[in-house]
Amino acid sequence: MHHSKVRIVGEGIVAGLIGGAVIAAWFFLFDAINGRPLWTPAMLAGVLLHGAQQPVAMTSAAWGLVAEYSVVHFLAFAAIGAIGALFIDAAEDNPELFAPLLIFAIGFEVFFIAILMLAGPVAAAAMPWWKILAGNLMATAAMLACFFWFEPVLLENLLGPWVAVAREGVISGLIGAVIIAVWFLIADYAAGRPFHTPALLGALIFSGLEPTGPVAPTLALVLGYTVLHFFAFIMFGIAASITMAASEREPLVSLGVLVLFVWFEVSFVSFVDFLNQRTTAELGWWNIIGGNLLALAAIIAYYEWGHPRVLPRMLEQWRRIRDEPASDQPQRAQPAHR
Repeated sequence: MHHSKVRIVGEGIVAGLIGGAVIAAWFFLFDAINGRPLWTPAMLAGVLLHGAQQPVAMTSAAWGLVAEYSVVHFLAFAAIGAIGALFIDAAEDNPELFAPLLIFAIGFEVFFIAILMLAGPVAAAAMPWWKILAGNLMATAAMLACFFWFEPVLLENLLGPWVAVAREGVISGLIGAVIIAVWFLIADYAAGRPFHTPALLGALIFSGLEPTGPVAPTLALVLGYTVLHFFAFIMFGIAASITMAASEREPLVSLGVLVLFVWFEVSFVSFVDFLNQRTTAELGWWNIIGGNLLALAAIIAYYEWGHPRVLPRMLEQWRRIRDEPASDQPQRAQPAHR
């Protein structure tokens, strides 16, 4: 199916602008949490556009830097959106273009991080690589969602049955994220500390705050961590959904969902523990384990509903593999009766 190139480019530009707005909002959350709104675009303009070697002070002159960077930022994302849209449209007739598109996306991430690392210690300290990577991943996801919202037929032609797999992954991720969020919300209210958990984790992750004293739950802290929380669970849900789709051919592959979940949780706890060991103790191991087990049970129930009999088929396959060695052994000759 052929699409108008002008319309495709226009929709790509809109998607790029939305992606630019997403990452701008992400950086704004960082700055608001640290008490210096709009410092990131001012710093980036000073370092990348003017070669500044010292931290930027948020004076009246800094607003000009914010405007400069905002123009460059949104123009760059509009161009990226248009180029990406043309790649995606061309990939409908030439699937081999998916590889260059993936290289283009990865190359953009590496290029941006490398530029900041080479810009000097000011930029490197203010923009840790994971902050950039998380923001760009969310922006990329928003751009793709926006573009395919405009072109649902193109999405179906490109991905076919994988559209349903991705949709299932997003739903399962949202289920897990909501259950854990509600679990900790109830725990915080029961302890007389509403929104303490997202505020504590937000302060730890976004600003490296040492939780030696009480953390005041602010809108920026709670919202910033909630965005990261839901995005991480959606990514996990998509990976788990791909695993469940593979289990239709080999039921034992569904065990990969458990492996993914354990890896996901261990990585999270290890990351938090690495930043500050007292945080996991303050949250409570029983609280973390209880919420995650409840979320895992709900996700498995959702997949069982979407993939009927996956658990019985998995057990049947396990029994078959277990019994195969016994059945393959040659039977001993029976002694002859005299």
